[in-house]
Amino acid sequence: MHLFSKLKFSAIAVAVTAATMMFSTVASAQKKVVIGATGNIYGWNPYQDSAAQMYGIWCNVYGCLCRYDFNKAGYSPMLAESWSINPNDRNEWTFKLRKDVKSHSGAQLTSADVVHTINRIKTDKQSSQKQNVRPLKSAIAVDKHTVKLITKIPTAHLLQHVCDIYAITRKAVFDKHGPRKADRKYPDGFGPYKLDRVVIGEQVITRRAKNSVFGNKDNPDVLIWRKMTEVEQRVTALLNGEIQIAQFIPPHLMKRVEGGKNTKLSFTDSVEIMMLLMNPSFKPWANKKLRKAVAHAIDRDKIIKTILQGMAKKLKGAIGPGQIGYDAARSKKFDLKYDPALARKLVKEAGYPNGVDVEMSTPVGRYVNDKIISQAIVPMLAKVGIRAKLLTPEWSTQWANVRKGKRSFFYQGRGSVIDPGPALAQYFKTGVSPRIKYSNPKYDALFDEVAREFNPKKRQKLINDAIAILVEDVPAVFMWRHKLAYGVAKNVSISPPANGRIYGENIRIK
Repeated sequence: MHLFSKLKFSAIAVAVTAATMMFSTVASAQKKVVIGATGNIYGWNPYQDSAAQMYGIWCNVYGCLCRYDFNKAGYSPMLAESWSINPNDRNEWTFKLRKDVKSHSGAQLTSADVVHTINRIKTDKQSSQKQNVRPLKSAIAVDKHTVKLITKIPTAHLLQHVCDIYAITRKAVFDKHGPRKADRKYPDGFGPYKLDRVVIGEQVITRRAKNSVFGNKDNPDVLIWRKMTEVEQRVTALLNGEIQIAQFIPPHLMKRVEGGKNTKLSFTDSVEIMMLLMNPSFKPWANKKLRKAVAHAIDRDKIIKTILQGMAKKLKGAIGPGQIGYDAARSKKFDLKYDPALARKLVKEAGYPNGVDVEMSTPVGRYVNDKIISQAIVPMLAKVGIRAKLLTPEWSTQWANVRKGKRSFFYQGRGSVIDPGPALAQYFKTGVSPRIKYSNPKYDALFDEVAREFNPKKRQKLINDAIAILVEDVPAVFMWRHKLAYGVAKNVSISPPANGRIYGENIRIK
């Protein structure tokens, strides 16, 4: 080879090597956290799904007005710096926006963006969050940084609809590019993380926004949610260092995580209520006696003790300690105890002396030991004459059918139940959602009273009066709330939230 050629080749090789080394150094300097998550990854539209995981992801990217702080037991500001209700008109709420918040492209947050978001949730054909704007009559931009929300009736639980639900998208981007391009090609959020990439059904990749007022230097530079429904896959990936946070470690795998050289467990008491739901629009579930038979056929205590190894607290009624409206004394009366003899009697009284055949569906890998729990329920039902054929679809299929009201009998959680108002409306109030086509005019009227009542003591009584109707009608068997275990890398610090929403600012890397 000619000397000049040799020198040229050598120079190129050195340059390539240097560039490679520089890239490796930059990559290694990036603090990355990958979350092995159980929920499905939907598309770019932040209003397309209404599950805790995607709510959390979009709040990281676009920002929310406010978020629930479990340490303070109240809502804390995010994009809104404050909010108040008009003492003379309880249909009128005023939100003051922060003036120092800019989008990832540098645009200032304005009240027009908030009004746009609310109107879009109402009208977007892909929106699965219309129940969150249902209480609102209108949203008004008073000035550049003030928004008034006018409710149809006084709504005491409005903050749970509004705060960490509404991912605030920019009106100007939407107006210029339209819904599909705005979300997919020009996402411009106000949150601490900038959207990098969405791979539908697989993962969401986000990166720290350089101009964000949220978070600190110890937060991850790159935050990724990766769908991993198989728990063995999550645990193995955590132990191998492929992910840094693994959701929902079941009891039988906790020792593996604790025994890992670079892994640990972190726990939280979930506010998600687990239910076995029966849709009265499907036969035979219009029959209240049969629904009640299901409640008495299931030995919840045994399932908690054996399958969940004590990592759950049985629900007596729809809610438990720490949730707004919980009444320990009244909850004792809501416990539909395990009584197979009574369950058999109720099946016969329901008109099925020879038993009845039904289909029961459960997600697989979405909740802790969901399939195993459902498999344990099947023989319990069989003993009282309810022969259940168990269906085990993928979570994405199951969830789509639940949202459309196409499941008759199914195991399901409802997350983020701080104030039970939105959850109990979404599943049990007439016309709010097709998930359970249960309808009771007395419940509807009482629930409207719950919404209108701002006095905590009076509201607690009304909430429990409403729960008493659900316990009597049994459209659902309220099962338990999990104590959740997260697998975490030892160099990562996180206090897992009780509502299942992981925010990048709450993650620290040592």
